[in-house]
Amino acid sequence: MARYFRYTLLFLGIAWFVYSCGEEGAGLQFTEQGRDVPEFSAENAYHYIETQVNFGPRVPNFEGHREAIQYFRNHFIEKAGQRNVFIQQFRQEVYGEELQMFNVIASFNPEAEDRIVLAAHWDTRPRGEQDPDHPELPIPGADDGGSGVGVLMELASVFADQPPPLGVDIVLFDGEDYGEESDLDHYFLGSRYWGNNPPVEGYNPRFGILLDMVGGENAIFPKEGYSMQFAPNLVNEIWSIARQKGYGNLFVDERGGMVADDHIIVQRYTGIPMINIIHHTREEGGRVNFPPYWHTQQDDMDIIDVNTLQAVGDVLLELIYNRIPT
Repeated sequence: MARYFRYTLLFLGIAWFVYSCGEEGAGLQFTEQGRDVPEFSAENAYHYIETQVNFGPRVPNFEGHREAIQYFRNHFIEKAGQRNVFIQQFRQEVYGEELQMFNVIASFNPEAEDRIVLAAHWDTRPRGEQDPDHPELPIPGADDGGSGVGVLMELASVFADQPPPLGVDIVLFDGEDYGEESDLDHYFLGSRYWGNNPPVEGYNPRFGILLDMVGGENAIFPKEGYSMQFAPNLVNEIWSIARQKGYGNLFVDERGGMVADDHIIVQRYTGIPMINIIHHTREEGGRVNFPPYWHTQQDDMDIIDVNTLQAVGDVLLELIYNRIPT
């Protein structure tokens, strides 16, 4: 993800969608439904992250990228069934190189018209500019990319064993982190393509949740600024669930920064109110800070915490199975 928006046209487009779609996001309502909530295995999610990291950098056109897409394809076909998994292939030239990229889409409870979408990016950054020793090397991407995918892979396993009460679509976006710093035209490649090429005509889920950097030790998830514009009721419900479950130290009840990420592209291109759960802090004046391992070689398995993964999984399962009226 990137810290700031630097392009006026993109910012104006976002501002228009905040105005036009904010009321829909604000109108989302939640209440306890008395349904059973399945358990989340942070150990399984950790294993899914570790497997990704062991492939090496998941940069488009790298061998680790090719191995990872087969891994995701096999996992989601096993959990959702082959008919309910779609690999969205696309090519794009970036910095003089043609990139082969893939979005992964898996649907659970596909017959339900009432749906939500859960998303993460699965690619890793081709350069680690924040690393003091090796800024030219691609990052391992355990948290930045791997953690959100690991949580979604485990949620897919839960959905396979206990179908959710409404339709759930999982989307893994490719090419989120390819752009050079300040070049936002070449970030968010997969979500741009998905937004312009919906696999189902008229796709209109209630809301979306983006997971980005959700597995790090000492994680802090404030209420990201654009998320509070797009779907404040959804944000407040998730943070309320976290507080009730004893995770208020992670899901802190304070306003976060305005983080440029895939959720903004989804909102802009489709109108789906999507929020972002992301580890960051906000300085006075609005500057966004990410953890010290962000875009460095230290973004490896040593900084992944099963307690953080457990908190995120528990909160999402409570929301999906017991808080959404159907």
